[in-house]
Amino acid sequence: MSIEKNTSQETLLSPAQHVRNDWKAFVDKVSYKGIVSNIPFIAFLAVLCMLYINNSHNAIRIQRDINTQGKILKELRWKYMDVKSQLMSKKMESQVMKDAAVLGLKPLTLPAYKIEVDSNFK
Repeated sequence: MSIEKNTSQETLLSPAQHVRNDWKAFVDKVSYKGIVSNIPFIAFLAVLCMLYINNSHNAIRIQRDINTQGKILKELRWKYMDVKSQLMSKKMESQVMKDAAVLGLKPLTLPAYKIEVDSNFK
């Protein structure tokens, strides 16, 4: 009979009484004894939080490094293209002739010929 009385009393509780009972259960879990008994779990959560924060900081730092290296690479690529275009213009025959004229050199008017040495000549 006592079991029937308990179940009937629980069904007769108002919502406010249910909240009050739930609050008491929560306070018992958050009490000093509850915290002390859950120290390993709380320490585990703290370590996970520190690892998460560290991972976020490392990801941000790596992304900044990647962006910086990308800017440097873009600048070096532009320098390479500039030097390559200058070299292409320097290799042109007309440019070589202009640069040689400054030094006093002139293009050949006669075709090139081969000088051979007589094998009997000593």
